[in-house]
This record gives sequence, C-alpha cells and structure tokens, in this order.
Amino acid sequence: MRFSLRRALAIGATLAVVGVMTPGAAYSQADDPRSCNDLMGADTPAYVVCVWLAKPEEALDVALFWGANDSANLKEATPQDGKFLDCSSPGDVCPTPEGEEISGDENSPVPEGAEDGGVPECEAGQECAIGGYEAGGDGTVSGSELGGSKLPVGAATTKNVTLQDTAAVAAAAQTPTGQAITAAKADGFRVWIDTELADDWKAGTTTFAAAVKRIGALAARPEVAGIRFTSQLGYNKNFKTAEEINTFVTAASTALRQAAPGKRLGVHTVVPEFACGANAACKTEMRKQYPLLVPEQLEASLTAGGIDQISLDTGLLYGGYTPWKISAEQAQRNQWIQVRASSWDVLAQVAAEETGLVGEVTAEQVASRVSKPVMDGAAQQVNLWTRVQNAQGTASRLTAWDELKKLTPIQRRMAAVYDLTTPEVDVATDLKKLSEVFGQIYLTTA
Repeated sequence: MRFSLRRALAIGATLAVVGVMTPGAAYSQADDPRSCNDLMGADTPAYVVCVWLAKPEEALDVALFWGANDSANLKEATPQDGKFLDCSSPGDVCPTPEGEEISGDENSPVPEGAEDGGVPECEAGQECAIGGYEAGGDGTVSGSELGGSKLPVGAATTKNVTLQDTAAVAAAAQTPTGQAITAAKADGFRVWIDTELADDWKAGTTTFAAAVKRIGALAARPEVAGIRFTSQLGYNKNFKTAEEINTFVTAASTALRQAAPGKRLGVHTVVPEFACGANAACKTEMRKQYPLLVPEQLEASLTAGGIDQISLDTGLLYGGYTPWKISAEQAQRNQWIQVRASSWDVLAQVAAEETGLVGEVTAEQVASRVSKPVMDGAAQQVNLWTRVQNAQGTASRLTAWDELKKLTPIQRRMAAVYDLTTPEVDVATDLKKLSEVFGQIYLTTA
C-alpha cells in the first residue's frame, strides 16, 4: 500500500486543529505563542479561547515526517503498547459482577440458544432478556431505552437494529411495495410509505402489531424517509372522541418509532375552520359539523404523538364555503394565513395536500394551488394526488404535466401521492414519468 504526499499532508493537517477551552483551562493567553485568538471574530465571548495544537508551519513538518521515504515512518508505526486482557486466553481472568452469570459470545445478539433475530420462549409470567430488553410471557418486549413501554415482540428495536430478523426485511423488499420503493429510489425520489393504521389499531392488539411489523420491515430500508400512517384523521368515521384520536396517534407513533427508528412520521387531516378567516358564523358552523377537527384538538394530537409532518387537505376549499360567500381563492388564502398564525411549523413540517389538480385544469390553478402555499411560507411542501376517484367510481388522473414542469425551483418541495394498486401504465413506467416533475413520492399501500 502506497501513501502519497497528499495523503500525508492530510494527516498532518488534522493535527493543525484549533482548540476551544474553558476559562479554567486558559491560564494566560496574552503572551502565549500558541494562541490563535486573532482568528476568532470580534463578537466571540471572552470565555472562549483558541490554542494551536500544531501551528500551520508545524503541520508541514509533521506531514513531511510521515511522508518521507515513501511513508516509511507511517508504515512502521504500530499501536502504543498497553495492558489488555483477552478473557478467552488461558491464564487471563476477567472479573464478573457479583451474582451475575455470563454466557455466550460477547457479540451474541440474543441469549444463547435463541436463533439470530429470534425470541427465546418464555413461560407465562416469566421474564427473559433480548438484546437489552425484557421479554415477558405476555408476548411483549420492554426496555429502558424505550422509556419502559411495551410493544409486540418483533416490532421493537434498539440502536437501529430491529428484533425482527433480517429475513423479514429482505422478504418485504421483494413485495410489490418493496420493489416500488427500490424503483422510486433509483428514479431519484425521496420516498414515503403512505398507509392507514387506524383500522388495524381499532381491530385489536394482534392486528395492530402485525401491521406495524409489516410497515416496519418495509421502512427499515434506508431508501425510506418516512411513514404517513393515517389519512383524514378526525374527518372520517374511525374515531368518536378527541381522546380516542390522541390515544391512537400516540400508540401508532410510539410503535412505529420502535419498529422503524429514525424515520419521520406524518398524518393527513383537514382544519375546516381555518378557511373561514374572520367569518364568525362560518367558524361556528364548522366547529359544529367537525368537532374533532378544531385547531386546538389537532394541535394536541401533534404534540401528544410527536408527529414530524402534518398534511392539510385542501378539498373543502372548493365550494365548501359558498354559504358565506367565500370563494375557493379566498378560502385558500384564509387557510394559509391561519396556518402561519398558528406557528404549526414549529411543531411539525406542514404540507399542503392538493387533490384538485386532476383532470383538466388551467395554468392559473396550477400556479395558485401549488406555488402559493410554498411561496407564501405557509407550507414547506405540496402533495399532489395523481389519481382521484369520485363517489360514482369515475377516476380522474393528473394531466397538467407541462405546467408542473415549469415549477422546477420548487420541485424538491413537490410530492406525488401515488396508489400502487391503480397504475396508469405500470408502476415502473409511472414512477419514471412522475420523477420528471416531483422530488418526493408517497407510495400508498394497504
């Protein structure tokens, strides 16, 4: 292996670092030849001091030393001698904490006798350990790293390693959704999984745990940026009370963060009152019709579940406010003014969910419905449905390709909501076409 002078210089440069010290470590900087305080800005606090560990001219000497004679010194360098114990070597004895028995290899992911990624059998009422968690006879896993919460075995994770075996993740990658994720990533998309867990949650623990495990296996791949786990939250008939919504959002977000750590979580809903603006009669009626969609309630759900993204639907804006002589344009303006005033962007990323750009639309409609929410700073991105089916079963598809291509400056903020079960041509062809316009995609799956 050869070491070039450029590499040696890079090694030397790492030694020419600036040290930042606390007042206790700064004995006197006034006459210190190694001081580099002159490199700091005039507004730097007085308690922050700068010291060269290796001055620039010294760094060159370091680099030349290690690079001399074809880097001979670097090749001959060995780790500093130290005192180490090899617990497996004869004669080396490692201490064992009192009362504790150690078995298995230090690299064993699970207790001895359990299959890799599997779960040891526990009798009713018995507890046993799995990778730092305690597994009880009730089929749940809990651990301090999860805040003491319990979740179904196979869905929990620790340090970004899931308890479900790698075979489950590999199998998920071969499903239609998994293959679509692979194709979408290859086309340059930032990928979200779009699913509905409300029905699974209401169906009971077993069904909910299975759904979370399935989505977790899909989302475990690095190609996936986030999971949107419910749509029309509070608008559909899934929930009866605000407390029930909060319980669901908290349960789903907690389970998904354990099943797919590091993935962003989102919900889709609507706030009818926002589009009323200052019209008191409109606001009163909207609160009466949609008691679970008042701003305070949804904000409580966001806070309780620690949601990363909230998508606000614009469907009601088109004709839903005519009794108060509020046009679609006025309703849209009112909604985003209220969103900005609520400062929801501090709690989560805000997205506009646009379902009204399928079929024949004008250039003005595309500009106002896609550009304005982003350009006004109310929404950080806009989600466009690529297909909408009405109550009679007639489907309309996205057609405004030429107009959308003109929005290149905000392409990264534009996301397509794409249903894998209803392709226009086939999934691969559709994704390729969508990538010409959109930077993100929500892959809708069961």
